[in-house]
Amino acid sequence: MALLLPILVFVGMYLLILRPQQKRMKQREALVRAAGIGDEVATVGGVIGIIVAEEDEQTVALEVDTDVELRVQRRSIGEIISKADEGSDEGSDEGSDEGSDEGSGEGSDEASDED
Repeated sequence: MALLLPILVFVGMYLLILRPQQKRMKQREALVRAAGIGDEVATVGGVIGIIVAEEDEQTVALEVDTDVELRVQRRSIGEIISKADEGSDEGSDEGSDEGSDEGSGEGSDEASDED
C-alpha cells in the first residue's frame, strides 16, 4: 500500500504534464519542417521575413527587407504567418476587391463634384 501512492503520483504527473508537453513538441517540430521557400515566418526573436532559400536541413535564409537576408536556424522559426500559396491567393483577391471598390467610389464622388 505504501508504494501505491508514489506510483499514482508518477502516473498522474505523466498524464498531466509530460504527455501534453511531448505532444506540443511534436506539433512544433511539424510546423518547423512544414516551413518552405516563399513562406512568411516570424522567428522566436520577433524577426519577420520570407524564406528565400534553404541552405541545408537546419538553416534557412530570410528576406527581411529589400536586399537584406538573414541566415537563421530552422528551429528558431516560431510561427508561419502565411504559406507561399495562401499568401499569393489572398493578396490578389484583396487587391482586386479593394481596387474595384475604391475606383467605383471615386468615380461617383467626381461625378457629384462636377454637377
